[in-house]
Amino acid sequence: MTDIAIIIVSWNVCDLLTNCLRTVQVDLERSRLSGQIWVVDNASTDGTVAMLQRDFPGVQLIASDKNLGFAAGNNTALRAMGFDTTSAKALPDFVLLLNPDTEIHPGALKELTDFMRHNPKAGVVGARLVYSDGSFQHSAFAFPGLCQLAIELLPLPGRLEESSLNGRYPPSLYENKQPFPIGHPLGAALGARGEVIRQVGLMDEQYYMYVEEIDWTKRIRLAGWPAYCVPTAVITHFGGQSTGQIKTISFVNLWTSRCTFYRKFYSPLKYWLAQQIVRAGMRRLTNRARQTAAQGLLNQTELDEQLTAYQQVVNIWYKA
Repeated sequence: MTDIAIIIVSWNVCDLLTNCLRTVQVDLERSRLSGQIWVVDNASTDGTVAMLQRDFPGVQLIASDKNLGFAAGNNTALRAMGFDTTSAKALPDFVLLLNPDTEIHPGALKELTDFMRHNPKAGVVGARLVYSDGSFQHSAFAFPGLCQLAIELLPLPGRLEESSLNGRYPPSLYENKQPFPIGHPLGAALGARGEVIRQVGLMDEQYYMYVEEIDWTKRIRLAGWPAYCVPTAVITHFGGQSTGQIKTISFVNLWTSRCTFYRKFYSPLKYWLAQQIVRAGMRRLTNRARQTAAQGLLNQTELDEQLTAYQQVVNIWYKA
């Protein structure tokens, strides 16, 4: 039996992936866990596949000839393990979706697997994430709603950003080092019980990038399996290293995925209210971009790209 299977979906972050895999391998060996490591490469052009074949021959490599995105990339590995079949193939007890821009701290994998073993009703688990300098990073959130949209997009007091109204959990919960219930973990390190994946199914591939982990956890929660954060499992998350390569596209992808989530899980009234907030927010961002350009801080090409992206988001949210 495999204690844990780790899936990493990677795109053009060869050096970060190398470091991530080394820390994963060291921690698996130190913890004496039976583990599989799967890497799905989304058509990288930076030598990632050659590096994996040369330096990590024990890794299960799936080299895609196109960028599948996050959900489809992880699903490709889950299918290869046998999660979408009815065969009697032995499946991992626990699957951890891990970003390539992460670094495993000693003992983190054991903390996560031990928690799942000792808490058989838990369906999803997340780690405590920190930035590269060791500072606090929000690792888990309540499910998004109207308040989160308003706080992000409208001119509300800045102090609300770190509040529970914005889906945040206080740093004291992480510092207490006791597992605590959450809405969903950040997708940079999301663990799910194998039994749960069998029951609920794979990730929704409507989401190309962003929000797929929220959708998956929501479905798991609706099936009766709670989610937790385990603060003693510490993982450095450098953040946004792949999506940062295509910022404007990533912005549109984010708001497209948010639209999909709100349409899928919320009532027509709540979705309509969300539409009003998004339209007002995009109008505000448009005005700010024009002011920034007038100050000479954006060139015409950058301005046009931003204005086009904001209009695209409005069109997506108001599409019939």
